[in-house]
Amino acid sequence: MVSIKYDNQGDAISRDVPREALALIDAGGNGSERLYSYGDIFRLSGAVARGLLKRGLKRGDRVAILSANRAEFLLTFLGTMQAGLVSVPVNYKLPTETVAYIVGDCDAKLVIGDDTRLRLAPDTVPKISFDKDFAALLDEGPFTPIKMQPEEPAMFLYTSGSTGRPKGVVLSHYSHLWAIAQRPRRLVPEGQRSLVAAPLYHMNGLAMCQTTLSHGDTIVLLPQFTTRGYIEAAARHHVAFLTSVPTMIAMMLREKELLATNDLSAVEAVRMGSAPITQSLIDQVRAAFPKAAISNGYGTTEAGPVVFGPHPDGVPQPELSTGYPHPEVQLRLVRDGKEVQDEGVLEMKCGALMTHYHKLPEVTAKAMTPDGYYRTGDVFRRGENGFFFFVGRADDMFVCGGENIYPGEVEKMLERHPGIHQAAVIPIPDELKGHKPIAFVVRAGGAELDEQAVKSYALANAPAYQHPRQVIFIDEMPLAGTNKIDKRVLAKQISTGGES
Repeated sequence: MVSIKYDNQGDAISRDVPREALALIDAGGNGSERLYSYGDIFRLSGAVARGLLKRGLKRGDRVAILSANRAEFLLTFLGTMQAGLVSVPVNYKLPTETVAYIVGDCDAKLVIGDDTRLRLAPDTVPKISFDKDFAALLDEGPFTPIKMQPEEPAMFLYTSGSTGRPKGVVLSHYSHLWAIAQRPRRLVPEGQRSLVAAPLYHMNGLAMCQTTLSHGDTIVLLPQFTTRGYIEAAARHHVAFLTSVPTMIAMMLREKELLATNDLSAVEAVRMGSAPITQSLIDQVRAAFPKAAISNGYGTTEAGPVVFGPHPDGVPQPELSTGYPHPEVQLRLVRDGKEVQDEGVLEMKCGALMTHYHKLPEVTAKAMTPDGYYRTGDVFRRGENGFFFFVGRADDMFVCGGENIYPGEVEKMLERHPGIHQAAVIPIPDELKGHKPIAFVVRAGGAELDEQAVKSYALANAPAYQHPRQVIFIDEMPLAGTNKIDKRVLAKQISTGGES
């Protein structure tokens, strides 16, 4: 059992390093590079908290943050919670009407953000601009973070809303304090640098920043992901820890010239999460970073980033496995309403569980079991030695001629082909089969590959029903706001065709 040091999530910042130790390198959030020490983080997040309370905001009031990644985003995120307020990071890549819905749904009393994205928020709510008003908001002076009860809300994170409107996931102070406490620091020298380019409105980047600050290490924060920016920042700042969505790493690895001209020898660990990975991607990561430990993370917004870990008996983890169940997490697989041992939908219970979906009691009841487990909707397989393997989203599964197809399984198979860099599989309706799979493919550099070669490979390496009935070649996968592949954009290309 790991002890939890703090009662306010905004206060979970290491006291074990000197105040002058480097906490944050803002690599371009306001157009220039800025450095912040741990002393700066304490001082400025406290000044945000004082400034918000001076404006008359009351305990439990919601503050929306609408911005690209930058120092002020993190300071506001921390300061909001220190003040006993609730932080609501908002996905600015959503349509304007959806952003307005989120700001209204969470009953935000204030929206803070950068000039570019702040205009997406409705004018009915007061706004503060990082670019114009932030200095005036700061009220410097001594501040002790407000003592919070474990069950009080710390933040709302809205799901991406791939089906219907986004849902506000209410996360308590205890939830992520528990998650932070479960993530032990790697045995490396102080000041290890972690590169964060995933958006801070998404669990991947946000949890990494929280963990890094709690460990006393250094965040290198990019405003957003670009392959050039990511590679150059990793080299310039001698980054040891890369954390990302697999798509980001896959895109980076295509940049052979950039990789050759930038020194990434400092990279010691590559952690990928938030989407499935393939053996092909692992092999490419190993070739690019021969001394790096590669890990495959899994987590959910509703139940936090801590689910799996190493095997208790030291059994080596298979590369495509998400790991062995974490000792502080209860997991089970369910199929057709019964617990099974082989393959089923993952249900989990742990300290990081959400409190509820905001204003959605019926949806909350559907997501939670009577005995307190969260139904993830993700299908997993339990393999040898108790290791778990991600199969796919239960709601992504489609039926083709009576056979269940998980797109992720077909994508993994296709990406084993040396000429395929990335693959994305989606279903299209078919009168005879119900649905049939089609594949979007990004060729590996210099590969000569046509549609028939892809189909033949699939037929030779998987059940016939899984082979894509159509192959569309594209130069690059479109990314959604969470930096995962945006399959809705791909689906729109089917009617217009594409190179095939």
